[in-house]
Amino acid sequence: MKKYSSLLFLGAGILIFFIVLSNSTFVTIKPGECGVIFRKFTTGLDKKNIYTSGFHVIAPWNEMFLYDVKEQKVDETMDILDKNGLSITVDISVRFNPTPTRIGDLHEKFGESYVNTLVVPEVRSTVRKVMGRYTAEEIYSTKRAEVEAAIINEAKDVLKSEKNNIDMTTLLIRSIKLPEQIKVAIENKLKQEQEALAYQFKLDKEKSEADRKRIAAEGEAAANKIINSSLTRELLKMRGIEATLELSKSQNAKIVIIGNSKDGIPLILGND
Repeated sequence: MKKYSSLLFLGAGILIFFIVLSNSTFVTIKPGECGVIFRKFTTGLDKKNIYTSGFHVIAPWNEMFLYDVKEQKVDETMDILDKNGLSITVDISVRFNPTPTRIGDLHEKFGESYVNTLVVPEVRSTVRKVMGRYTAEEIYSTKRAEVEAAIINEAKDVLKSEKNNIDMTTLLIRSIKLPEQIKVAIENKLKQEQEALAYQFKLDKEKSEADRKRIAAEGEAAANKIINSSLTRELLKMRGIEATLELSKSQNAKIVIIGNSKDGIPLILGND
């Protein structure tokens, strides 16, 4: 009985050893993940050889650090000061992922908490710096797209640098909250500008129509002047005779009356 108990304890010990060994030796990396290995007794952190998805076997005394390299999103709400020192609250969303081939450098410098120690602080700093160059009105309405583009470009440059190794895909300004009186003033100003543009459009349209009528009238007057200058007495008399001759060719009965004036033109009257 004692012999069987010893064998049972030995078997349990071996089983526990293999369980522990398997957890530290056999590593499965899922799709969308990468791994970087730390060899504590030899070369330390191996930044050059990045492990990709699949099944891997490592020495039980080494350690594998896994990183999610899929696109991630962080939402931030922050208070900033505009160009004139006015306080504005903005909500932003940033999408990013670690550069897969550089997670060794990322792990060495920032570790697994890189989102909170690198991404968020750099994005917040860039947002404050860029928006500080614009007024509240520009940020809220007239130059919102320009502000967004400037933040994206500057944040990308900072995060993608060799010291940070983050690929930022996009940044969106979800909302901008201004003090109520400032918001109302800006909206009223925009409304007045739109009304002024509409009124100017109406004036331009009416001016164009007036110019069209003037040009048409001038053209008609010029045409009449040309026609009047060409209508001589002899021409009118000749045209009248030609018309009378054409009418006389008709088969209908008619009466021809000859004018008794010097320039009288024959006139044909039907007897129907």
